[in-house]
Amino acid sequence: MAISIYSTLLPFPKLSVSSRKYHPFGGSNPSNLTIPTTSTVRTKALHSKTSDSLTSIITELEKESLNKDDQNQRQEDINTTHDERRLSDVWRELHGQDDWVGLLDPMDPLLRSELIRYGEMAQACYDAFDFDPFSKYCGSCRFVHRSFFPSLGMAHHGYYVSRYLFATSNINLPNFFKKSRWPKVWSKNANWIGYVAVSDDETTARLGRRDISIAWRGTVTRLEWIVDLMDFLKPISGNKIPCPDPTVKVESGFLDLYTDKDETCRYSTFSAREQILTEIKRLVEKYSGEELSITITGHSLGSALAILSAYDITETGLNVTADGQVVPVSVLSFAGPRVGNVRFKERLESLGVKVLRVVNVHDVVPKSPGLFFNEHVAPRLMKLAEGLPWSYSHVGVQLELDHKNSPFLKQTSDPVCAHNLEAHLHLLDGYHGKGHRFVLASGRDPALVNKASDFLKDHYLVPPYWRQDENKGMVRSKDGRWIQPERPKLDDHPEDTHHHLKQLGLFSDH
Repeated sequence: MAISIYSTLLPFPKLSVSSRKYHPFGGSNPSNLTIPTTSTVRTKALHSKTSDSLTSIITELEKESLNKDDQNQRQEDINTTHDERRLSDVWRELHGQDDWVGLLDPMDPLLRSELIRYGEMAQACYDAFDFDPFSKYCGSCRFVHRSFFPSLGMAHHGYYVSRYLFATSNINLPNFFKKSRWPKVWSKNANWIGYVAVSDDETTARLGRRDISIAWRGTVTRLEWIVDLMDFLKPISGNKIPCPDPTVKVESGFLDLYTDKDETCRYSTFSAREQILTEIKRLVEKYSGEELSITITGHSLGSALAILSAYDITETGLNVTADGQVVPVSVLSFAGPRVGNVRFKERLESLGVKVLRVVNVHDVVPKSPGLFFNEHVAPRLMKLAEGLPWSYSHVGVQLELDHKNSPFLKQTSDPVCAHNLEAHLHLLDGYHGKGHRFVLASGRDPALVNKASDFLKDHYLVPPYWRQDENKGMVRSKDGRWIQPERPKLDDHPEDTHHHLKQLGLFSDH
């Protein structure tokens, strides 16, 4: 009798991957609205008509492709993760204290687990975002912040959202921002672009520190935003971000997205920068006396914002507590572009920011901008090109994945598939090091890859782009009419934001 590896090797609780009922804005769950969960799924049995077929197919694939060495590798990962080390004992190494030396090849099981966990927090930005141009809430988050993780089936992550992040849509990135087609909308000039979350007490004990996490939204289906970039470097100090070196430069579109605001709009009356700095200041003060970390994640354009905000937090000294303790700041990014020039890279490193970039070698985004002058060019030539406005350099450490190594994925040249975040998390789950065979380490459901893409091989019977609202979010009213339900207004900004801005010396006349 064939036994699936999911049921024999993985000591995880049984969870369903079928669609879960949820309310789009918190509260009770109406019976006629269904959406799939965002969270990692580790199952003994997959509970849906299509997933029964997927389970049997995966089982057969595992029987054929997993030799004894592969199974031993998987069991070794589990034993190492659960028996030999505790996350609370090694979190500094996993957070990049030593630039992840010796942890990437072969792949450290605990680091893999942490990367997937933070990747899911970035993926939550997509799963919670309203992309539908026919929704009057297009461009907003589907849930109020108090019910964010539970609404996505991610309560087990053990974080609570302390603040949402918004940006003005008045800058030149039309393929990043989403707007409703209807005249009556939640906001005409703002988009929801992420959140700040904090680990709860139980998770803090498991992690070994109180973790303040920032997740930035990127772009999930379209890559035209790359064309929107001006591909022009400008001094970071030009947008009033402190920097002692005027030659430190970043891509102007990223900088504008991070620093621009619209004082006529309640959601973007403060820039994303002001929102981040005031919230980090508040949280570091609130949890003073505790062991803290700041972990920033993002996918695609969100990766650029993650790196930019990490620089800003450390340059302004917000990661230094009142008693002089330095809070480590790390970026765990996915499929991110280059952000600035080599001077920016050097300044970021001197500030102690640690960056681990997870990329698919077939993805075009990490190769942009700076197609001609970048870190791969001979140092002598880069020195000559240093002053050019299109000379870029990646920061931090790069972890390269290759979707052609996964037996689950099509051998496609579709750039959207290569850029997909769920695909990156799938590749992480199967990665054990260069030259190692692709073996799923945690049993993360491969069906998640097709949530917003057509990347899984057809014989798995998982439809492409399967994540969708039932009836496109329409519900039946008491009188039998089909309507778009009202959502409660999203909280904009805490009342003490202006107070913290004054303390930071960023006084604005709001």
